[in-house]
Amino acid sequence: MRSSNPVFSRRGFSRDNGYAGFNAAPQAGAPAAGANPYAQGAAANPYATNPYAQPDAQYGAPQAPVRTGAMTIDDVVTRTAITLGTVVLGAALAWALLPVDEANLGKSYGIAIGAALVAFVLSLVQSFKRRPVPALIVSYAAFEGVFLGVISSAVSTYIGPGVVMQAVMGTMCVFAGVLLAYKMRWIRVTRRFYGFVMAAAMGFMLLMVVNLLFAVFGGGDGLGFRSGGLGILFGVIGIILGACFLALDFKQVEDGIAYGAPREESWLAAFGLTMTLVWIYLEMLRLLSILSGDD
Repeated sequence: MRSSNPVFSRRGFSRDNGYAGFNAAPQAGAPAAGANPYAQGAAANPYATNPYAQPDAQYGAPQAPVRTGAMTIDDVVTRTAITLGTVVLGAALAWALLPVDEANLGKSYGIAIGAALVAFVLSLVQSFKRRPVPALIVSYAAFEGVFLGVISSAVSTYIGPGVVMQAVMGTMCVFAGVLLAYKMRWIRVTRRFYGFVMAAAMGFMLLMVVNLLFAVFGGGDGLGFRSGGLGILFGVIGIILGACFLALDFKQVEDGIAYGAPREESWLAAFGLTMTLVWIYLEMLRLLSILSGDD
């Protein structure tokens, strides 16, 4: 099962519960293979196989009933607004209630790390669920918001009060730029694009884990991937990877709407978009912190 987590793999609209996945066998009259860049010798519509289709009275061909609960762009926007709003609310509360002065820094950092671990576990649980669970997704957003609030407050206090706003604006600009490029078809999400992004993301994360281990057991900044010139380079790479994941998210939404995904799948789309935007914001915050520290 593919995951919505950008650290792992991108989860497509595929299920074994009656809606065919990307590898579904084509039905009679279905579009030819190739329209879906993720299909493997399959019909273009990953939802073409409908076990509830009724035979046509006149021609005898199976006809799918009209779906009244199909996902729409409004569903995606609404669910994404809920999850992002929860992140922002959690961050605002953490900023206000968890001070990062010298007397409380350790305690606040401990709560932030605990919140990040809980958010990570919740994201894993959702990623391996067969269906989206809104409570899990909103809970993930809340705990992620607490983590972001403490980290952002610390950056604003010890590095520069304008860095956080710059990171927010930078994240919004990346989102708008990728959306424009995707709508104009300057970015085309193909199977090769998907494979390249996933390979690059796994390599990136492996390097970050190695760097973290060296930092924990060797002290200092590990291998230096998060400071100085290398830190700037890897910060830019992280943002580019986040932008690529945004393109995958947009493709996921576009395919889900075009192929009649059930409305509940809009929660998965919101989940993926939220995780990707959090990724971009953290990389943007880290990059700007390094640049501000070099001034």
